[in-house]
Amino acid sequence: MGQFKTSSSDDAGAGRRIYDLLRGQIADGTLPAGAAAPSTRALASELGVSRTTVTAAYEQLAAEGFIVTSAGRAARVAKTPDTRADTTMKRSRRASRVAPALSAYGHRVEKMRAPALPSTERGRINFLYGALSARDFPTLAWRRAYQAELLRQQDDLYYVAPEGDASLRRALQAYLGRARGLVCDIEQIVMVSGTQQALDLCARLLLDPGDAFVFEDPGYLIARQCFEAAGGRLVSAAVDEHGLDTARLPGDERARIVYVTPSHQFPLGGVLPIGRRHELLQWARRHGAWVIEDDYDGEFRYGQRPIDALQSIDTHGRVIYIGTFSKALSPHLRLGYLVLPHELVHVFRQAKRLSDRHAPVLDQRVLAALIEGGAYERHVRRMRREYERRRTALLDAITEMLPAGAHVTGTAAGLHVVLWLPFLKAKDEAALAARANDHGVGVYPVSVLFAAERRSARSRAAGLMLGYASLTVEQIRQGMRVLGKVIGPRTAS
Repeated sequence: MGQFKTSSSDDAGAGRRIYDLLRGQIADGTLPAGAAAPSTRALASELGVSRTTVTAAYEQLAAEGFIVTSAGRAARVAKTPDTRADTTMKRSRRASRVAPALSAYGHRVEKMRAPALPSTERGRINFLYGALSARDFPTLAWRRAYQAELLRQQDDLYYVAPEGDASLRRALQAYLGRARGLVCDIEQIVMVSGTQQALDLCARLLLDPGDAFVFEDPGYLIARQCFEAAGGRLVSAAVDEHGLDTARLPGDERARIVYVTPSHQFPLGGVLPIGRRHELLQWARRHGAWVIEDDYDGEFRYGQRPIDALQSIDTHGRVIYIGTFSKALSPHLRLGYLVLPHELVHVFRQAKRLSDRHAPVLDQRVLAALIEGGAYERHVRRMRREYERRRTALLDAITEMLPAGAHVTGTAAGLHVVLWLPFLKAKDEAALAARANDHGVGVYPVSVLFAAERRSARSRAAGLMLGYASLTVEQIRQGMRVLGKVIGPRTAS
């Protein structure tokens, strides 16, 4: 038994070493299947540890199936498959590169190519859309509400309903009526873990493989990929300065859903006028299609009150409204919500329950307290003023520091603009973004947001998405100064 010698007076450490030694010798065949293991008494004496320490190691090995013990008999090595042969087989399988046994959904996801996550390293001036500044988060108000909720007496800590905490859904019902002109019952609201979960639920519940879905072009890439992963067949719908061009909606296509961003088209920024809104709803009714309204940043409109939601004029229950707190508070919260037509409420609740039971309850209740107490709306108003100031600084810097001909779209609302450079082509976007990145400035090509058949269009000017919510006025000016130098002097064509 000399192979078990070890020097340690620490029984806990010795127990672990005894376990590792025995398991290693079983694995390499030193102790073959059926062989008797050393007695606990003898091994304890040889190693100078308590018999209890050795017994604990043996009990662990027996619990895991490596040895077999019984009263009055010596422990023996269990009969298990040959691990060495198993290891050889695994190497052989890796070498042969056998395709993984994925579902059809898995294969569709595997083939998707998404842009790499942007760098968020410190020291860069990053015009990253969707990024907010930590200094803008209402920390004090959130902390007060959070502490109050933590101290609130609760009978238990069981799960809540999959549609979310009732206090937040009541608060949201009232808020949406005030802020978005949206009238609904509390039962129509389902809390989700951000917009992405809402889109995933829509894709899985409303699309079968081969079904057509109508999608804005350009549009939100991850939303499009959600629908494609479910097996949906893309039907691109062009947008212009007013958003989705409803005159070009497919007339003979049996589309199940149409995805729109009517309050601030993503990414180009158009606001869908009332005439087109009615045309879209009439089209959806004729075709029996669902309209998915993604109201991702509609709260931030400048110079006038926010546009009412498309759902507010839906009289036939065709619109599924998606809202989020990622732009007003933080994307770290992962809190969003759906306002559903009555006939979809039950199935979405069931699917939500199967997906992740419910969204984080404590955060929901804290947010409910902020909405009910008015702190949330005060914060939104304050940030609307602040974002307008940063937007103005960006527009002024573009005019002042970029070559003539550079212009922007999407300035009426939201937290980003699209910068168009007509003296460059779409194929130049990636190289320009790479050069800017080398100089410490993050800007993002718009081409990846176009459907594949239009992404390489040679006639389109280069475009960059510029998010400004996370930057100071000075950072915005400095970033545009650097971008101007990277582009160099140009003459408008």
